[in-house]
Amino acid sequence: MSSTDPSSAPQGSAERRNARVALICVAAFATMTGAAFAAVPLYRAFCQATGFDGATKRAESNANTVLARRVTVRFDANIRGDLPWTFTAQQQSQDVRIGETKLAFFKVTNHSDKPVKARAVYNVVPEQAGVYFEKLQCFCFSDQTIAAGATVEMPVLYFIDPKYAQDINTKGKPEVTLSYTFYPAVETKAEVTPPPPKG
Repeated sequence: MSSTDPSSAPQGSAERRNARVALICVAAFATMTGAAFAAVPLYRAFCQATGFDGATKRAESNANTVLARRVTVRFDANIRGDLPWTFTAQQQSQDVRIGETKLAFFKVTNHSDKPVKARAVYNVVPEQAGVYFEKLQCFCFSDQTIAAGATVEMPVLYFIDPKYAQDINTKGKPEVTLSYTFYPAVETKAEVTPPPPKG
C-alpha cells in the first residue's frame, strides 16, 4: 500500500503554476524589450519622412520659389557613445533666403588606428520648422565609414520650403538650428562578411 504524502500534490501544482507565471513574465519582458529597440529606428524614420518632432525632410528637387525674407540657419555638431571622432560644423551659421538652395559643410576626423563606421541623427529647432527644412544631399542619409586617422568634409545641400513663411507657427521665427549627432553604427547580420570557405 503506497504511503503518498497528501500535501505533495498541491505543492507540486503550485510550483508548476509559479513556473508558468515566471515563464510568461520573462516572455513578456523579452517582447517589450525587443519592441522598444525596434521602435527607435521606426520612430526616427517616421520623423525624418514627415518632419515630425523637428526632424528634417529629404527633398527630391529644389524649391520652385525663392522669397525675399531671410532666415538665419545655425549649425550644431555632436558625438555620442565612444566614437573616437572630432565632428565640427565648418560654418557657425548661414543667412538664407527662404526657398534658396544652400550648401553647408561639416568635418569629421577619426582619431583611432582603424576605420570606424557611424550614423548621423539629425533634427531642427524649433520643432515646427522640421517639416519645412528640406535636404537634397546629406551625409546623414547613410552610414559613414572614416578611415584610420582620416579627416573628411561632409556636405549638406538644403533649403527651407517657402511654406515656412506662411505657417503661423514659424513665420515669426527668424532662426533655425540644424543639429547632427553621430552614433556608432550597429552592424546587422547582412553586413557581417562571412569567413572564406575552408579547403
